[in-house]
Amino acid sequence: MPDHHSIYSQEAVNYERLVSQEDHQGNILKAIREVLPLEGIDVVETGAGTGRVTRLLAPYVGSIAAFDASEAMLRVAEDSLSAGGWKNWRTGVADHRSLPVENASADLCISGWSICYLVDWNRSGWKADVDQALAELKRILRPGGRIILIETQGTGFTEPHAPDHLVEYYEYLKDAGFQSKWFRTDYAFKDEAEARELAAFFFGEEMVSKVEGILLPECTGLWWNI
Repeated sequence: MPDHHSIYSQEAVNYERLVSQEDHQGNILKAIREVLPLEGIDVVETGAGTGRVTRLLAPYVGSIAAFDASEAMLRVAEDSLSAGGWKNWRTGVADHRSLPVENASADLCISGWSICYLVDWNRSGWKADVDQALAELKRILRPGGRIILIETQGTGFTEPHAPDHLVEYYEYLKDAGFQSKWFRTDYAFKDEAEARELAAFFFGEEMVSKVEGILLPECTGLWWNI
């Protein structure tokens, strides 16, 4: 399995090449909109990475503050947001568990494919880390606001197939009062060579066998507080 620590710190450009091909069906934005309206709201995003969710939200929201632990990833996000012409965003290097944001200042706190790493990288103490991250999101949320977490439900699958090491985390979110739904976020690459290259780059050589021409199927889950 590739070293995601190294990818996030040293391979931000190639990571962006991969995720910019994800969700060619446009289901992520649709799923978020089904939870709450986006027009004019203030958003705090953690684990923003190279800005794939940030770019989805920026055209609609009033403001978005995007944080990530990797400065290299944020530099790619900043370039893409600037190229898009949006002015309603800012970025900052920060951990999920300690955000430089005022209390009750956001209508939406969102994190995509990121809080799961609190589970991956601290298998013995992940519950305390997740609790701390959720408490931080609740701290900065306005009354009536929403927390949305986006996580994998299986890359290379056409039906939900949660990774074994995340099943307990997903049950933990359910017990904490989160509702959830799943949808397809298939990758569509420019050609089969790129599909095979980028599938191996991030997911490992075993994922190459799941590539179907230029497509790599994927299922994604969205959790939100009620």
